[in-house]
Amino acid sequence: MTEQDAELDAASVYRLDASDPHGRLVDRTGLTTADVAQIDRLMAAVGRLNDVERRMADQAQQYMRLNATDMRAIHFLVVAAYRDEAVTPGALARYLGIASASTTKLLDRLEAGGHITRTAHPTDRRSQAVRVTPRTQEAATTTVGRVQSRRYGAAADLTPDERETVIRFLDATATALAGPEADAPGSAADPSRGGGRGRQVDGPVP
Repeated sequence: MTEQDAELDAASVYRLDASDPHGRLVDRTGLTTADVAQIDRLMAAVGRLNDVERRMADQAQQYMRLNATDMRAIHFLVVAAYRDEAVTPGALARYLGIASASTTKLLDRLEAGGHITRTAHPTDRRSQAVRVTPRTQEAATTTVGRVQSRRYGAAADLTPDERETVIRFLDATATALAGPEADAPGSAADPSRGGGRGRQVDGPVP
């Protein structure tokens, strides 16, 4: 396979006629050929962004020698440090969506690696205050922080109306992907019911 073939294959993954040629997943009712072509370009752009973010996340994890959950915890603690806020293990567990026992193991691992400290909480004697160490905070800032600043730069280049359009699309996409109706029998996702204009019929398109 040539380099050009690889590029064509990567682009075709996000084309509706390639990923859903028989209309099993998405109902095209009311969509013109131009609409579908533009949506294909949008899906390809989202795919490129996801690919870049995965590569950047992998690089950051390798640099920090931490896994994805550890990196999310460090990011949360860095933000708290900038705000001069004390984070409890419970607050961190809720943010990460993991159990207390898993949080304890995570904190033990991060503390052993010199990434965090645990001290008595300044206002809650029953809890602890978890803080990121200065060394890890600086390392995270030079990796994850720089990536975040580039996102802000791209957003700043848009007009306010353009940003509102992007916000609506991202919020609607997140709601559609996370909603309980996505897999519920008899829902819009049920192939026996079909779908509306551009609506998902049976499942997500890659």
